[in-house]
Amino acid sequence: MNEHEGHQHSYIASGHKEDYLKRLRRIEGQARGLQKMVDEEKYCIDILTQVSAMTKALQSVALGLLDEHMSHCVADAARQGGPEADAKLKEASDAIARLVKS
Repeated sequence: MNEHEGHQHSYIASGHKEDYLKRLRRIEGQARGLQKMVDEEKYCIDILTQVSAMTKALQSVALGLLDEHMSHCVADAARQGGPEADAKLKEASDAIARLVKS
């Protein structure tokens, strides 16, 4: 069992799970469409346009999850203070750094 199992995640608690799943299924469809475009040797710029749209959709999901995490998990830990707060802030900071680099 990892350190996050058993924790109620905010996107589930706030009822956003279905929204995230719907968006991810749409992104999955975009990925299949990209594969088909490459297989059919479509015009490179058209493929790149679709890659850009898919990237934007993934970034939107990531930012939504980050916002949920900051609003619930990090805020709750900060209210409690101590090492848990420090760990959650570091975890959030690391996640932001990964998003900025991508």
